Amino acid sequence: MSTVPPQPGSVRFFYGPMDCGKSTLALQIHDNQLRQGRRGVLLTRFDRSGPARISSRIGLSSPALEVTGDLDLAQVVREAGTVDYAIVDEAQFLTAAQVDQLALVADEQSVDVFAFGIATDFRSRLFPGSARFFEIADGVAPVQVEVLCWCGRAARFNARVVEGRVTREGPTIMIADTGAEPVPDPATGSRPHSERDGSGTRYRVLCRRHFRMGLLGPIEPG
Repeated sequence: MSTVPPQPGSVRFFYGPMDCGKSTLALQIHDNQLRQGRRGVLLTRFDRSGPARISSRIGLSSPALEVTGDLDLAQVVREAGTVDYAIVDEAQFLTAAQVDQLALVADEQSVDVFAFGIATDFRSRLFPGSARFFEIADGVAPVQVEVLCWCGRAARFNARVVEGRVTREGPTIMIADTGAEPVPDPATGSRPHSERDGSGTRYRVLCRRHFRMGLLGPIEPG
């Protein structure tokens, strides 16, 4: 009597700009999987909270394994024993090879992979990890929480701001911590989305027009 081979797992990539709720969705999926009695591994890279955790801005968090540039993710999942799913936050920082390793465990070990990340860097160029997910994932979807530019339009570009000006130069990866809550724009009521690294560099989410023009709005928090 022949046996039915196990079905392969799926690889899904959820993407969006800062503040759109990627980490919150990752933790919600993790909770839903646990409730169904499934066992998983949580992975992250360069999480803004410091220690290896998946953390959201609304206060949710869960311990995770910190991914380094040379870590074999297929081996990590194999060594974890019986695993039904893997959740990866800050997935844009993975190497293309690591994305392929996740696809391998999906195909060969029936592990469902849920990856969450930013699609493009501060120059509006695809991160290598995100690009590879777009190429090989079974499903790719934007996170549905809409982030607004200071002008009120939908924002999807992560601008790097150095000394009050949008910059197009510098290293691709520069991690910033969450700073103080900025003051709402009196014209729109929206809060400028900002991350700070303590050195005069921060990030702002802008619409395409204002990203292209390098305009940060009528209120620029000091």
